[in-house]
This record gives sequence, C-alpha cells and structure tokens, in this order.
Amino acid sequence: MSYKVRFVDFPEHYRRMKSEIDAAIQGVLDGGDYIMRRQLREFEKNLAGFLGVKYAIGVANGTDAILLSMKAAGIGRDDEVITVAHTFAATVTTIVHCNATPVLVDIGQDYNMDVGNVEAAITKKTKAIIPVHLNGRVCDMDRLMRIASKHDIPIIEDAAQALGASFKGKKAGSFGLSGCFSFYPAKILGALGDGGAVTTSDDAMAEKIFLLRDHYMNRDTGEFLGYGFNSRLDNLHAAVLDVKLKRLPQWIERRRELADLYQKGLSGVSSIKLPPPSGNGDYFDVYQNYVIRSQQRDELVKHLRSSGVEIIVSWPKPLHKHEALGLTKFNLPVTEQISREVLSIPLYPEMSNDSVKLVVDAIRSFDKR
Repeated sequence: MSYKVRFVDFPEHYRRMKSEIDAAIQGVLDGGDYIMRRQLREFEKNLAGFLGVKYAIGVANGTDAILLSMKAAGIGRDDEVITVAHTFAATVTTIVHCNATPVLVDIGQDYNMDVGNVEAAITKKTKAIIPVHLNGRVCDMDRLMRIASKHDIPIIEDAAQALGASFKGKKAGSFGLSGCFSFYPAKILGALGDGGAVTTSDDAMAEKIFLLRDHYMNRDTGEFLGYGFNSRLDNLHAAVLDVKLKRLPQWIERRRELADLYQKGLSGVSSIKLPPPSGNGDYFDVYQNYVIRSQQRDELVKHLRSSGVEIIVSWPKPLHKHEALGLTKFNLPVTEQISREVLSIPLYPEMSNDSVKLVVDAIRSFDKR
C-alpha cells in the first residue's frame, strides 16, 4: 500500500547526496578499483577515526563481522557464548556456526542485555559475551566490562544498530575485543547492499580478521596461513559509505531532534511506553529505531497502517520461542513481554517535522479511542 509516512525513504536519501554518490561510484568504475583497493582503505581509516579505535576492517556483512570475530577469538566446539534472544537471528546463528553453544540471558527495560543476569550464566565453558546494543543505545558497559575482566572473558560487541552511540563518552564498538557493525541499507550508515565491519584496538585480533576475511592468505607472499572466508567489503560500497560517513554526525543530530519531537508529542499518552529521552545521563543514543511499547500492540499496528503510517514490528516471537533453533530451555520473561509489546515507528534524517506530527496524531487518536 501507499503510505503517507514511510518507515525509511531510500529515494529521498539518495536524492540528497546524488552528485556525491554518483561521483564516488564513477571514481571506482573509472579506476577499476573493485576489491581491496584505495577506497576501502580510506573508509576503514575514517571509520576507525570516527569510533576512536585502532582498526576498522571492512567485511561482507554484519553477520560475518560477528562470525569472524568469534573465529579470531578462538570460539569453537564445546564453548559457551552468552548473549540475548531479543535480537536478529544472526547474533545467535554465528555462535552455532562456530559449533559453540548459545546461552541466553534476559533483557532490561531498555531492550539491552540485563547485565545483572550475566554472572550467574557464566560457567567454565564460557568463552565470550556478546552484548547487543539495540536501537541505537549502548548496553551498560561499565558493569559488563567489570564482570568480563573478573572472569577473563572477551566481549564481542554486536553494535550493528549503534554506530555513533556512546556510553560515558566512549563509542559502541570500542569497548570489547571487537565491535561488529552492519551496513545493511536500512542501518544508520547504509551501503547500497550488504556490508559490515569489525573494529578493534587489539593488534593480534586485527591481524586475524584481516586474514580471515580474505581466505587467510598473505597477499604479499601468496601463502595460505589457514582456512579463511571470502568476506570482503567491496570498494564500491566502501566508496559510497565514505561519502555518507562525513554526514553521519548531522544525521545523528537530526535523529535525536526527531526523537525529542516524538518524546514531547507523545508524552502523556497512557496506552504506550516511550524509550528513554535522548539526553539521558551517561547514554548518548542515536535512535537507529524509535521503539514504543503498547499492551494493545497488534491493534495499534493495524490503526497506524490504516492511517498511512508504515511501521515495523521487530521479532514478535523471540529467538528462544522458535522451536527449530533448539533454544526453548531458556526462561526469559522480560524478553517475552517486550516482544509482545514493541513496535518501531518512522524515524530517519530526511523525515519532516510534519510527518512526525502525523504519526503522533495517529497514535493519539488510537489512545483516545
């Protein structure tokens, strides 16, 4: 159907940067620089600088970013990895593909890992913890880093939804052994297809990721040093991402402005629960998604769509409730409740204030009804 307010407006996003994006693409084509060339190196350097880390390594997608991080960290058979069920399947899938066992803990009211549940889940087999920084908000990394340090367990951050977000001034993807990012088109920094990156300040970790993404081959000698993967970020995507990276700070600021408009416009609406406000103490949120909660979620979804507002419901069934995944033994009451209530409403930098008002009015009309 045709929506008055789209969830993401890809055509408008492109139109506002058309000349720059077209020039970047033309530069790649004119130079024949397709794989592992200058544009990739420049983007990796600029991304690392933006995040305050030593290395950024472009890979094929966000899923590979997590998979290669775990491979580089030595995660394998009989190991356990602690993470959450309120996330896209890729987070847990990569654990299984390493022949390791996912151990799921519940989330808190901010949709991120409830760090208070982590220590009780640690065993002698625990070899990594993967916090998921969801919706553009960083997990409580102070507490998590203390727990991980106490037990000598590496942290691999799933920061796919949190590029530019920070906790106490430190950016997502810069806390753990590695950070994992996705450049799927709908992400806050999106490519023209799939793309991802691993960030780290650990020299040995970076060396392994560089090798793993390119068949574990030393390009200078031609020697294969092990078994790797074909997971390189193409130069074409890197060139476009580098153009967009320059605009990311202003996009983040606009996202926070829009979140403030929602916060003010929806305050006092009794039938919904809002996310934390953008100026909330130690947290600098970038609002990859603006997620609200309603006990009448499914009815609200129908109302918004019929009002011309495109919305998304992420993971109405949490991962541990998919029987084929073999995770049904976990008891995660907060995850289950939140999965029944959440929906994401439109928020993107090109969105107008009038569009925000239309969404707010539609939600308020539902609340009155």
